[in-house]
Amino acid sequence: MIRRLVQFLIYLPLAVILIVLSVANRHPVTISLDPFNGTDPAVSVTLPLFLIIFAALLVGVVVGGTAAWLSQGKWRRRARVHRQEAARARYRLDETRRKQADEAGAPGLPVLRRT
Repeated sequence: MIRRLVQFLIYLPLAVILIVLSVANRHPVTISLDPFNGTDPAVSVTLPLFLIIFAALLVGVVVGGTAAWLSQGKWRRRARVHRQEAARARYRLDETRRKQADEAGAPGLPVLRRT
């Protein structure tokens, strides 16, 4: 319930800001991708300014997220290696406990299982 209220308190002002930005910047803007001919560009697009702003924000979020994900690859690889090492150590410990229990003929220590 509290989480829903916090989301509402964050999303409502954000939605109002986006709507106001869209209404205030709805005039068409021409974007030219031809640096040599400014009067009659070969490649140009005319869109409302708010669409250009939102597209730039979206591209920035995607590029930034991708860069962060790629830069953290080293840490993900290390975590994967450590998980594998821990699993091997757990397996060897379980095997050692089983052998000790078999040699002693007693129930021995319980084998810990990962859930």
